[in-house]
Amino acid sequence: MRTALTGAAALGAGLGAARPATAATPNRDAPPRPVTPAEALRELAAGNRRWRAFRERHPHEDPTLRRTLATGQHPFAVVLGCIDSRVPPELVFDQGLGDLMTVRTAGEVLDEAVLGSVAYGVLELAIPLVVVLGHQSCGAVRAAVEAEESGTRLPAHMQYLVDQIGPAIDHGKEGDARIDATVSANVRLVRSRLAAEPELAARIGTGELAIVGTRYELTTQAVHRLA
Repeated sequence: MRTALTGAAALGAGLGAARPATAATPNRDAPPRPVTPAEALRELAAGNRRWRAFRERHPHEDPTLRRTLATGQHPFAVVLGCIDSRVPPELVFDQGLGDLMTVRTAGEVLDEAVLGSVAYGVLELAIPLVVVLGHQSCGAVRAAVEAEESGTRLPAHMQYLVDQIGPAIDHGKEGDARIDATVSANVRLVRSRLAAEPELAARIGTGELAIVGTRYELTTQAVHRLA
C-alpha cells in the first residue's frame, strides 16, 4: 500500500500528463481522452454546458466500455467535491464511467484519506487535473459560520469539519453574504493546501498537473472557476 500511494496530484491552469502503462486501452471508436490539464478543463466545461442546457449525453455507459473498464481505468480528472446530494460531479459535468475519480467530503474538507486518494489518482493514474468543486448554499460552510458566531460545538465528528472550514470564514461580511463568501474562500483554501503538497507542487511546476478551484451555482447549474 505504501508503495502504491507514493504519488500526488494538484490543480491549476494548463498542464499535461502521459497516460500510465497500467491504464486500460481505450475503445478505438471513442474520441481521444484528455491527457493534459487544458484538455481536461475543456472537456469538463463542455460537459457542464450540456448539463445546464438540458442536453446531457450520459456518455461512456455502453456495454463495450463497461467490459473495457473491467481491465483498468484512465480517468482524466480528480474532482474533490462536497457530499451535497445536489452536486454529483458526474452529472454536473455530464461524464460517464471511467471519466472522473471523485472524492467527496462535507465542505471539501481535507484529511489524510482525502489527500491519499487525490495523490493516488495523480501519481498512480497520471491524472492531469484536480478540481476542487464548492457550491452555493453549502450546509457545511453554513454550520461552520454559525458555530463560530454562536460559540457552540457540534456533536460527534462534525466539529472536525467546522474546525477545518473555520480559517476560511470571511469576517468582512455579515449574514448570508458571509456564508456565500466563505464558500468561495474555502475552495481557495483547500486548493492552496493541495497545491502546497510537495509531490503535487512538483507536477504543477512541470506543467503535468493543474489544481483548479471552482464553484457550482445551484440556481443556474453553472460551474465557474475561482481566481
